[in-house]
Amino acid sequence: MNLKVGDKVIVIAGKDKGKEGKIIAKKGERVFVEGVNMVKKHVKPNGQDQAGGIVDKEASIHVSNVMMIDPKTNKRTRIAKTVDKDGKKVRISSK
Repeated sequence: MNLKVGDKVIVIAGKDKGKEGKIIAKKGERVFVEGVNMVKKHVKPNGQDQAGGIVDKEASIHVSNVMMIDPKTNKRTRIAKTVDKDGKKVRISSK
């Protein structure tokens, strides 16, 4: 998987198609994007830290339904990996 936490992505399929956000977490083949695929979660009170109630939080979305946004052109793009002069692997935009 070529996506990393902190990458800006756009949703290309599903109910939130067209929304943009940053990846906040990854879990296997799924990613959590801020402000995308929001669900209501019932939460019990947790001592003094947290009050109980219904909270909105992000649910995971499959990695195939998101595409990275190129920071230079601000358009969606595929990612390719190449080796630079120093022998280090880098990600580049393939469009």
